[in-house]
Amino acid sequence: MSKSTRKELWEALDDSPFIMIGLNANDEHSEPMTVQLDKNADSEFWIFTTKTNRIAQGGPAMAQFSSKNHKVFACISGTLKTEDNPQIVDKFWSNPVDSWYELGRDDPSLCVMRFELKDAEVWTVHPGIKGMFKLFTNNDVQPEEMGKHEKIAL
Repeated sequence: MSKSTRKELWEALDDSPFIMIGLNANDEHSEPMTVQLDKNADSEFWIFTTKTNRIAQGGPAMAQFSSKNHKVFACISGTLKTEDNPQIVDKFWSNPVDSWYELGRDDPSLCVMRFELKDAEVWTVHPGIKGMFKLFTNNDVQPEEMGKHEKIAL
């Protein structure tokens, strides 16, 4: 596993913490969610949602990510579990989170999910001079000339 790829993914998620996520066990489409990252926990992140949301039942899940600058793309697999630790709510509670819940932290619909990450496929875009030249001169570009593609354990 490449530590640099893992670091690049985590930094890109920190810069733009928006994913599309869905459960593997149903036919429902993925939906956008905002992740809460802990810099000391690089194998999990948290999602505030509601108890009636389609991901609230938990289980094996898949998330897709595209960085703000379109330099990092990832498909992340793992397991969604209900997070019952009130310290997690305290740690990640913010005005943007609060705006989704009419009764704030005491809202009975509040549900926090922990996404325990298993692995990911990550594509990083770092075209070299040769790749850029081929792009602009209508020549065949090889994938490795545009960046890296790695499967990493999380």
